[in-house]
Amino acid sequence: MNILISGGAGFIGSDLALKLIEHNHKITVLDNLSPQIHGQNHNESELFLKIKDKVNFIHGDVRNSDDWEKALTNQDAIIHLAAETGTGQSMYEIEKYIDVNTKGTAIFLDYIANIKTNVKKVIIASSRSIYGEGKYVDSKGAFHYPTVRLEQSMQNKQFEPEFNGEILKVAATDEDSIIHPISIYGITKQVQEQLVLNVCKSIGIAGVALRFQNVYGPGQSLTNPYTGILSVFSNLILNKKEINIFEDGLESRDFVYIDDVVESIYLSLINDNANDKSYNVGTGIATTVNEVATILQKCYNIDIPTTISGNYRLGDIRHNFADISLIQKDLSWFPKTDINTGLLNFSKWVLSQKLPELKYEKSLEEMKEKGMFK
Repeated sequence: MNILISGGAGFIGSDLALKLIEHNHKITVLDNLSPQIHGQNHNESELFLKIKDKVNFIHGDVRNSDDWEKALTNQDAIIHLAAETGTGQSMYEIEKYIDVNTKGTAIFLDYIANIKTNVKKVIIASSRSIYGEGKYVDSKGAFHYPTVRLEQSMQNKQFEPEFNGEILKVAATDEDSIIHPISIYGITKQVQEQLVLNVCKSIGIAGVALRFQNVYGPGQSLTNPYTGILSVFSNLILNKKEINIFEDGLESRDFVYIDDVVESIYLSLINDNANDKSYNVGTGIATTVNEVATILQKCYNIDIPTTISGNYRLGDIRHNFADISLIQKDLSWFPKTDINTGLLNFSKWVLSQKLPELKYEKSLEEMKEKGMFK
C-alpha cells in the first residue's frame, strides 16, 4: 500500500515507517520537524535521520491544507500521529494545542470527505488521557469515574480519589469507561478520535482509534521537558542531580514499549476486525513513579538522592492502567516487553546519546508562573 504517516519523523512514526517499509509498503511522511522534538538542527536528529531517504518526506504543517493535499496524493491509508503532546503545557498553550490537534485533523478529514481519494483506512493516535482519572471501585464493588482531584485535598497530601469519604481503589480502564478528559490535551485527543470515527464512517472509509498509554523506549525525546518522566529522571540521574518525586510517589502509569505500540498500529492497519473501533494499547500493569525511579537507577548503576516532595501539578491524574482484553481478542495483540526489560533497553540507548540540556527546571518555573505547579 501507499501509506501516509503524519508525524512520521517522530518517536512512534519513525519506527512505524521502518516496519512498514520492511513489509514492502511505500511510505510518505508529513512532519514539521518541531525543535521541541528534533532539536534546533533536524539534520542531527536521530529520529529524522532514521527515515531520511527511505520515505517520501514532506516538510510541512498539518494546519496547512496545501501540505495535506500534497501528502494525500495516491494514498491508500493514513496513520495520523502528528500532535502536540504535553499534558501540562496544554493547559496554558490552549490555542496551539487545539489548532494543531483539532484543526490539523479536521483539515485532512474535510479533504477526504470532499475530494475523491484512494484512502480506505484512517488510524488515529488517541490517548489514555481521554479517560481522565479512569476507572475506580469502592468497597461495595461499585465503579466510579472520578473527576479532577480537589486542590484542597492535594494540599493536605490526600492524593487518592475519594467518594463519600472513602478512598477508591483503581481498576483497569476498559474502552466502555466514561470519557471525561481533564486536560486540554485530553480534550483534543477525544475530539480527534470522534472526528475520525464519525467522518470515516459517513464516507465509507474504515476508521480506527488507538488509545495509547505511556509510550516509551529508545528514540523518545530527551529534550522535551513537558513529556516523559523517563527522560527527565534519566537526565537527572546521569547528571547526579536529586530527583524530586511529586505527590507521594505512588501515582502510577501504564508504560507500554515502543515496539509493542508499533505492532498494534500494524495489526490495526492490516486487520479488518479493527475497522470502526477504538482500542486501548497498554500492558494492563500499573507501575508507580517510585518504582520507575528505582529501576532506572539500577539500569544506570547510579544511586542519587530522591525526595518525595508532595509537590503536584494541577491537571495530573493519579492512576490509569488499561484493560487490553478487546485488542487481544480482536487483533491477537499482546505486549511482549516488560517494564524492566524495556527500561534496560531505554537506558542503554540513552547512554549512547549526547545528553542534551533538558530545561526541566525552566518548564517547572513556567508551570508555576501559570499556577499549575504547587
